[in-house]
Amino acid sequence: MPPTPSRTDREDILQVHRAYLDAMAEGDTPSLDALLDDGFTLTHMTGYVQPKAEWLAGMRAGQFVYHSIDEVDTALDAGNEDGTARLTARTVTDAKVYGSRAHWRLLLTTEYARRDDTWIPLRTVATTW
Repeated sequence: MPPTPSRTDREDILQVHRAYLDAMAEGDTPSLDALLDDGFTLTHMTGYVQPKAEWLAGMRAGQFVYHSIDEVDTALDAGNEDGTARLTARTVTDAKVYGSRAHWRLLLTTEYARRDDTWIPLRTVATTW
């Protein structure tokens, strides 16, 4: 049986999640770099798996500009056998991607791992809903 996550774990994961989305919307790549695992990857709707450094460089170059990210709902499964957690958020994301701006209905599934006393995003997979 998977361990039951504590209320603190849930609160901590949600706090990191919100900091992640806020940093995206603010274009704050230094905060994202510090927040995300060194091996973090973002899988785009196209299926392309982009390493953290490449994604952040694209943000700095204006290839990915997130104007706003509105959460519609969020679900958290923090009791995985391997000590990881999975957060799934449905969002409406106003973003310009490679010059095309749209309101994207994104399903963001992010896997987290606990490192010392901190929950770290390991990877996010973005699909549509």
